[in-house]
Amino acid sequence: RKMPKIAPVFSIKSYGLYTAWDRGSKDLPKIIKHTLDIPAELGVEFGFILSVKKGKGEILEYCIDHPPFCDEDGKVMPPFVGTYFVNSNDFEFFLGDTIWEPADDKRGTWTLVVSYKGKEVARKCFNIF
Repeated sequence: RKMPKIAPVFSIKSYGLYTAWDRGSKDLPKIIKHTLDIPAELGVEFGFILSVKKGKGEILEYCIDHPPFCDEDGKVMPPFVGTYFVNSNDFEFFLGDTIWEPADDKRGTWTLVVSYKGKEVARKCFNIF
């Protein structure tokens, strides 16, 4: 008889303002301040660290919805979406973004969501001011 698969457990470990994140590194950024209010300053890193227990081999979807700003061609950019592959049973990842030029159009509400099998498991809304 096959054992029922244990559902992964999700928890937001920290959220807010972080140290600069090297996306090429395995090290996650460090929390500077737990807050949902983020100053619109260049290079500011914000988001959350999600802990996933018992989720090895699973795929998570993420969506970063942001205020309407345009790409280089003047087109309004859609939300940033993608997937994460959970590669261990005690997994953590950073979902976030940084403020870039021009900082003014990044002001407003940024909603960061992680879903598992179509169901939302984590959400934070940041106010960029």
